[in-house]
Amino acid sequence: MYRDHLKFMTRWFGHSRRKPLVLRGARQVGKSTLVHLFAEQQNIELAELNFERNPEHADLFRSNDPKQIIATLRLMLNRAIKPGNAILFLDEIQAAPTILGSLRYFYEEMPGLHVVAAGSLLDFELASPSFSMPVGRISYLHLYPMNFTEILRATGEDALAEFVEQWQICDELPKPIHDKLMGLLRQSMAVGGMPEAVNSFAELSDYRETEEIKQDLLATFSDDFAKYSRQQDQDLIRLCFRKAPTLLGRKVKYSEISRDFPSSRIAQSLSQLEKARVVNKVTRTAANGVPLSAEENTKFFKLLFLDVGLVSTMLNVSWQALQEDLMLINRGGLAEQWVGQELLSSLDGHLTPHLHYWAREARSSSAELDYVVATEQPVPVEVKAGKSGSLKSLQLFMKEKPSTLAVRFNADTPSMLDRPYPLLSLPLYMAGQLRRLLQK
Repeated sequence: MYRDHLKFMTRWFGHSRRKPLVLRGARQVGKSTLVHLFAEQQNIELAELNFERNPEHADLFRSNDPKQIIATLRLMLNRAIKPGNAILFLDEIQAAPTILGSLRYFYEEMPGLHVVAAGSLLDFELASPSFSMPVGRISYLHLYPMNFTEILRATGEDALAEFVEQWQICDELPKPIHDKLMGLLRQSMAVGGMPEAVNSFAELSDYRETEEIKQDLLATFSDDFAKYSRQQDQDLIRLCFRKAPTLLGRKVKYSEISRDFPSSRIAQSLSQLEKARVVNKVTRTAANGVPLSAEENTKFFKLLFLDVGLVSTMLNVSWQALQEDLMLINRGGLAEQWVGQELLSSLDGHLTPHLHYWAREARSSSAELDYVVATEQPVPVEVKAGKSGSLKSLQLFMKEKPSTLAVRFNADTPSMLDRPYPLLSLPLYMAGQLRRLLQK
């Protein structure tokens, strides 16, 4: 399967001042597969160590001497590992996190060797006060579930994927093409973007088989709770895990998760899920200018789950229901999840995951916008699951803020509307293209 981050890997591989690359992301989003695809694409040798399968391999890195490590690996793997013609791939490195510290020596003493590390639950190790990361000596690549165009390619719709990626605001988008893309969007929302589920559906076109895979993935995430939490916290983390999909599109109130636990413990459990990349926080910003993070208020946030397909499974939303009006499903929460997931995936790979929303709480004129993205200015984004809906919050934002363009995602064909402000209206399947289109 094709992944967009193969382009990132290609640039990294050819960069004269590259650093060891660490792939970060939730379980089963395709980190290891990306490295294997890249090695196959470039026709280069892959020297792979899996520290979860073979924890004893960690002993090779005790010396912190890259030349000695590579010499030993050549003997152990019976394979030449030549700088420039091979990748040293350290997989499941969360099982031996101290090795991350030794990557600085590869950068300083053996810069010609391409080194890639990957692992799940890495954020827990990186946040540990006892762990010292080699700052400035490694690069990160954040990986997410497959986005819409990646799913299109995996399911044989290469021409449509290219059409979506090249479409410009001034281009025509024929109604039959729009209708087909909306159908494929609903299919993608049912299947989701977890690579194993996408691959199964691409081969079998069987929603039931896909559902079984997603149930297995959810069980895997649940089993992981024991790896990063105390026994007495696991029940609360499981509760937060189950509740998260029901809170889509709404400011999180701890009392809606549970009244039986103090807010501090619920906040800690959500933080654990965030470190596991199972959820992402969408943080409120005042959005008076850029960067948006300069005016964010971390006390107020919404939740975005890892994958829309997993959300559909957890909410027991059948694939048949998703073929109907999305307004009937969770009040448009799935549509907001979809757009947020696509916005995350379209971030530059080296950037830490971040999303923002805007809200004003007032008795007479409260308002909330689903997302705000940044170009040279804050750009408000409203998500509508159907073809119509009120834009009151968007209008209030445009009156108050220094923005000259607003964006709406819905189920209709694209248009540029001349209201008191320019409104770019895009179909939901174009969410992953928004940043590209705004640059134009």
